[in-house]
Amino acid sequence: MATDQRDSSRADWRAAVSRAIDPPAFQPVSATIGLEVAGVSVAGKMQPQNTDHFVAIRLGRMQETLTTSLAEADLPPRFEEYAYAMLVADGLDGDGGGRASRFALSTLAHLAIRYGKWNVRIGPDTAADVIAQGEFLYRQLTDAVIHASRADASLAGMATSLTALYVAGADLFFAHVGHSRAYLFRNGVLIQLTMDHTLERLISASAALRRVRLEARRPPGTEPSAPDVPRAGPDALGNRGNGTEIAIEHVQLWPADRLLLCTNGLTDYVREDQIADVLAGQRKPADDAQRLVDAALERGATDSVTVLLGDYWVRAEASHAPPLDQP
Repeated sequence: MATDQRDSSRADWRAAVSRAIDPPAFQPVSATIGLEVAGVSVAGKMQPQNTDHFVAIRLGRMQETLTTSLAEADLPPRFEEYAYAMLVADGLDGDGGGRASRFALSTLAHLAIRYGKWNVRIGPDTAADVIAQGEFLYRQLTDAVIHASRADASLAGMATSLTALYVAGADLFFAHVGHSRAYLFRNGVLIQLTMDHTLERLISASAALRRVRLEARRPPGTEPSAPDVPRAGPDALGNRGNGTEIAIEHVQLWPADRLLLCTNGLTDYVREDQIADVLAGQRKPADDAQRLVDAALERGATDSVTVLLGDYWVRAEASHAPPLDQP
């Protein structure tokens, strides 16, 4: 009997030791989203050179087991999560315009590596960190552009518009300085995110932006308050003006949202309803970006025309994942 008990106890021990670890599954939103991006930029009909530039960047983190004594079933598979940045710059008229826009985007891409602090997961505490980091990079970039313009007399006073989007998980951060624009296209509606520097446009765009926020955040049954008018930024990067800081805004994204960055070479010649008609076709970003640029040129655009278009997607099995601030 004693032997039988020992055998049974040993069998129980073996079963317990060999049981699968089965850790709780964890899949942050940042590992389930993606952005398909395409851009087109051409010189205007009256321009000797294109003064616009654009860039889209993917920032990521990854974990991969190289060697271990653990069984494969005890370890997570290769893990990757990403955030995305989209930027458009429109150099102001003059010999230094193209140099300014090129310099601004190149400098920002290098600053992102130098400081290497970006959040791909957004929770209650990290949204403020993203905004603070964006403001810091803007100050660094402003100083760099001003220094470069002073270092070469032929580039004195060079300046550029700058419009930037940052996508992390289900969160969109956006900021701009100057006359380039960012739009959100959702459910057939084109909403201007960045604010032109006129009171009428500020009020109407602020109201549209607030509607987007309320759709994503307002509890059922509550009513919106009067919209706030955001402060306008300086006219261009490289002009300090009165020292106004860049304003960074934040909204929630939905699956199938489309993000559009463009210079005024598009918006001066193609109406917003016409832009919305093109985006409603839901073609590949490369196709729709080209169609928008072609529409501006057909209407006689004399300024450089740049379009950067991104389609935001979420894997179907992850579309109902809980927010990051929930356990």
